[in-house]
Amino acid sequence: MAKFFTVLLLLVGAFGAGYYVGQRPVGTLQQSVSDLQQSLKEVSKNVMETTLGIERDLRRRQGLVEAKSRFVQAKVHVIDQKHNEAAKDLAGVIAAIEGVTKGAKIDDATASLHHLVDSLRDVQLELTTGKQVSFKKLEDLQQRMDEQLNK
Repeated sequence: MAKFFTVLLLLVGAFGAGYYVGQRPVGTLQQSVSDLQQSLKEVSKNVMETTLGIERDLRRRQGLVEAKSRFVQAKVHVIDQKHNEAAKDLAGVIAAIEGVTKGAKIDDATASLHHLVDSLRDVQLELTTGKQVSFKKLEDLQQRMDEQLNK
């Protein structure tokens, strides 16, 4: 009796599945699979773009932190009246910031970093020629670096 119900249940299931598949055209299934593949491609592309964006941001931040530490050291050398050492440290700051902007897309953040580099070069030139640089100017540059780090 149990075998009979099992066979009957299998027949009804097979008939129901055949009826369901018969009601749907084959193209619908192929379209569903195609849509799923396209959706997976878009999701994987978005994941890659997000990952690359995070990696770029991390490199940018690391470069800016390195530049800021060198800048603080340059400020110490300015206070100690070691202008040549300060100019060398500023060259390292400029190189670190240029490394951050190298190959980056041109946007507001990159443009402001270029302006910061120009200001740092002016200060470096003043130090190289032996001119005094005001502490206020150095504080302003450090504040601009902090703003870039907080973006």
